[in-house]
Amino acid sequence: MKRDNSNQENFATSGSSSSSDKGKMWCEEQDAGGVDELFAVLGYKVKSSDMAEVAQKLEQLEEVMGSVQQDGLSQIASDTVHYNPSDLSSWLESMISELNPNFDYFSSIVQDPFLESSTVTSIDSHSHNSWNRHARAPICVSTQQQMVVDSDFGSDLISIPGKAVYPTSQQHPPPQHQPQPKKLKPSSYSGMANSTTVSWGSPSESISAHPIESARPMLLVDSQENGIRLVHTLMACAEAVQQENLKLAEALVKQIGFLAVSQAGAMRKVATYFAEALARRIYKLYPTNPQDTAFTDLLQMHFYETCPYLKFAHFTANQAILEAFEGKSHVHIIDFSMKQGMQWPALLQALALRPGGPPSFRLTGIGPPSHDNIDHLQEVGCKLAQLAETIHVEFDYRGFVANSLADLNASMFDVREGETVAVNSIFELHQLLARPGAIEKVLQVVSEMNPEILTVVEQEANHNGMVFLDRFTESLHYYSTFFDSLESSGGGGDVGGVAVSVQNKVMSEVYLGRQICNVVACEGPDRVERHETLVQWRTRFESAGFEPVHLGSNAYKQASMLLALFAGGDGYRVEEKDGCLTLGWHTRPLIATSAWKLS
Repeated sequence: MKRDNSNQENFATSGSSSSSDKGKMWCEEQDAGGVDELFAVLGYKVKSSDMAEVAQKLEQLEEVMGSVQQDGLSQIASDTVHYNPSDLSSWLESMISELNPNFDYFSSIVQDPFLESSTVTSIDSHSHNSWNRHARAPICVSTQQQMVVDSDFGSDLISIPGKAVYPTSQQHPPPQHQPQPKKLKPSSYSGMANSTTVSWGSPSESISAHPIESARPMLLVDSQENGIRLVHTLMACAEAVQQENLKLAEALVKQIGFLAVSQAGAMRKVATYFAEALARRIYKLYPTNPQDTAFTDLLQMHFYETCPYLKFAHFTANQAILEAFEGKSHVHIIDFSMKQGMQWPALLQALALRPGGPPSFRLTGIGPPSHDNIDHLQEVGCKLAQLAETIHVEFDYRGFVANSLADLNASMFDVREGETVAVNSIFELHQLLARPGAIEKVLQVVSEMNPEILTVVEQEANHNGMVFLDRFTESLHYYSTFFDSLESSGGGGDVGGVAVSVQNKVMSEVYLGRQICNVVACEGPDRVERHETLVQWRTRFESAGFEPVHLGSNAYKQASMLLALFAGGDGYRVEEKDGCLTLGWHTRPLIATSAWKLS
């Protein structure tokens, strides 16, 4: 299914502008005018000092609405649409004046300034997934299922008096006598939309949730507006966190949860993960074991099956290694990211089919310590050895356990004379940036082994900045695009057109969600998801004595053919950038493959 190019433009308008304008607006208004936080979340500018006056006017508006003739309300509804006024006090005064021009505001004294509100949620079954659609689409009115939700300032959608969304099918005759002034009290609600009613005054005067039976007009703002609010609230919360205004951040993170519920698909999921990460940072509830490698490896296997990113990483790295091994009789691969060994069966098969016969193949795999007393590296090696025997490739394997790549040294790898060495790293090097000097040490070890080629695949994003708000904004761009591409996999296909399972998709979302939590909630050595861009990696590699190896057009063409197996390739884009290959969703690159050799 063809998908819109949606993510980048939205955050260009909503994300970055919120960072510099919207987020600052919260704190400037707080400092300048003492604006009430909960009202500010809903877009109303009400000073704390004016709360009593606003509450008084709301009580008076209830009295006027209770005493005015029904046809008077209908006239107001048909003549005027009152849409979410930021100046709440003036709007209340104008409503009182329109309903009762002779009402004397100063003659009424309200003893109980308690503020009540009734909210109505519109559930739109045709909500879009993309952040971008929410940022630029016009706000529309939904006439689909309605249900009354709890009375709360944090509710998603606000019922605003105005022109009816749907016509009243039946006009009630005007009362024969002037009713006594009375206050309007919202009743409790039921969870069933098809039977929900809100009682105003006496039980005989009730408004059904069914459009046909509505006797009083309401304007329902659907989830489109909440999508815009959601992006702005996320950015405002991140800025409050950066400024250590934890009281405001706490109020905003709760509002994010309310707003996310009304969304669908990728938007709801990514907002929920970011809200959880912000809450963990606010309340200092950090992940207990951010480097639980066994569970991470399991999640990565599901991620491998769901979308083409890891397959692309393995394929492009293998292609570069295969070209570097051309004509070599003894080859040795040192894999910094062995995990389940999913990368190497395809390379073994390609070497077996090489003209002139396969080379002697040594593989050294590096992995973290096991927490279940099982030698997973050895298990992977045994499976690869069985495959090599089947396809008649001379194969030798060794596994090394290390807490960090920085703990390794060149002498451990037993590089033999006449061997052609390749070093491979898939999504591993960025974790070294959490330890000062670690990446420099590892690149020094690599250079001592004098490899023919070093292949590196990393996330194409900058999540290693010093400023939290910049890091948050970049990660919001990045992961919203990732989740949007995952949504396409639901109706897409795997190899051979096999539909992606629900389990694989959910586990893939958890895989990305853990990364979000680490980027946003953690700091110091616990923050290991320190992704950097190709430009930044180029600077690091060149300073360590490496120069780029151009990935040829053959790799580009074959990678493009690989993507055709995933939903026809719609939405995925392979691009060549300074001799490197990137894979992205529409115009946003998400991962990048590069190859290097000693200068």
